[in-house]
Amino acid sequence: MTEGQEKPIGEMSFEEALRALEVTVRRLESGEVPLDESIALYERGEELRKACQARLDAAQAKIDKIVADSDGKPTGTVPFDADS
Repeated sequence: MTEGQEKPIGEMSFEEALRALEVTVRRLESGEVPLDESIALYERGEELRKACQARLDAAQAKIDKIVADSDGKPTGTVPFDADS
């Protein structure tokens, strides 16, 4: 897939972004990519990493907000609001 055909990161699921990041890392590690392309790959890889990390952080925040009853058993969740 050429750069112009790549799916926008914001439209990717976590799993798609993680797979794309793994492919990017493998290409960079191969040492067979020209310098200019390596720079572009590195930049995209960093954006993919940030997107994956943001989704993991949001999932962790949601898990952290699980509501427990008096016995400590989960009873539901409190919606995660990234703005608060």
